Amino acid sequence: MSRISDDGYPWDVVFHTRFSSMLRNVLPRMVLKWMMERQMNRWFNHENYGLEPQNKYLMKEPVTNDDLPSRVLYGAIKVKSRVKELTETSAIFEDGTVEEDIDVIIFATGYTFSFPFLEDSFVKVENNMVSLYKYMFPPHLEKPTLACMGLIQPLGSIFPTVELQARWVTRVFKGLCTLPSESTMRADIITRNEKRVDLFGESQSQIVQTNYIDYLDELAFEIGAKPDILSFLLKDPKLAVQLYFGPCSSYQYRLVGPGQWEGARNAIFTQKQRILKPLKTRSLKASSNFPISFLLKILGLLAVVVGFFFQLQWF
Repeated sequence: MSRISDDGYPWDVVFHTRFSSMLRNVLPRMVLKWMMERQMNRWFNHENYGLEPQNKYLMKEPVTNDDLPSRVLYGAIKVKSRVKELTETSAIFEDGTVEEDIDVIIFATGYTFSFPFLEDSFVKVENNMVSLYKYMFPPHLEKPTLACMGLIQPLGSIFPTVELQARWVTRVFKGLCTLPSESTMRADIITRNEKRVDLFGESQSQIVQTNYIDYLDELAFEIGAKPDILSFLLKDPKLAVQLYFGPCSSYQYRLVGPGQWEGARNAIFTQKQRILKPLKTRSLKASSNFPISFLLKILGLLAVVVGFFFQLQWF
């Protein structure tokens, strides 16, 4: 997929919103698969380029690359089937074709995890997996004085993820936040792994894969920094719309709780303008079109609230 998405914004600004995350969580798998395929093929049909994955029914981290399709198109890159056999200077593929006089082969096999500076009794790696509570805390330690940060592959930026991990870890170390019992943490590890396999498969490259906004909210909840959308809808509806339909950036986790920042609200409303600021090197007359999209977002948010209250009455 291209780095550039709707209206020329970076793809993650458009993709990572609470509204789209909610849809991905509640829609049936077949509908979600169809929507994701459609989204991925908006730029070009992957089947035509030989780039459609065999296990496309699983959620995978998309490859962000603006150059690959054009280079396939003019022949600089040739997409082949799987390698069946290697000789001293050639590669034989499953479809029977052979590439001769090969100079370099790059094995993009991913990574293995290891902690050579720790004893196995602290953090043990088995089948390239580490059993950590929320991908961070060893559940069996007598005191929570050890945590692993960054050992995760979110479907989004690593920096907001690790920042929230660090905020939680420091509060645990200071005794301001407490971890649950060992049995509760182990149960969470098992459940989380089952959900990961269901969503992403059993590939070694997906061992620490996780949904982006869901995981951010989990961490923020632990430190009391998760924004309450319904509460903001009552006292600041304009902000609530931005929180739900706008980019889920780190500013959202600076509105409430420890580490609260008074400039977070303004930063949320101006983030898109600041993304485009470096591009504004030519002065143009501003468009006067009525922002109908904002009205649609308001109606969509109200529909979500109505559905939420109906669900409560049902139970």
